[in-house]
Amino acid sequence: MTQGSAGKGRGGRQRGQAMVEYAVVCAALALALLVPVADAFSADDPRTAADLLLDAFRNAYQRFSYAISLPD
Repeated sequence: MTQGSAGKGRGGRQRGQAMVEYAVVCAALALALLVPVADAFSADDPRTAADLLLDAFRNAYQRFSYAISLPD
């Protein structure tokens, strides 16, 4: 058995483990963004963290576009 073939099998297992870890982290992140959360503004209608994040981006862009449209 050569040294190159012995290292190849071990690297394949490590690569597979990294892929599983990546998939688990991505799934946990997606779940965290899609779970409904209660916020102070809509206590009766819980929204997801993704909704809150997108609303924050929309609000920031509206304020930015207003600010750059002001005359000097």
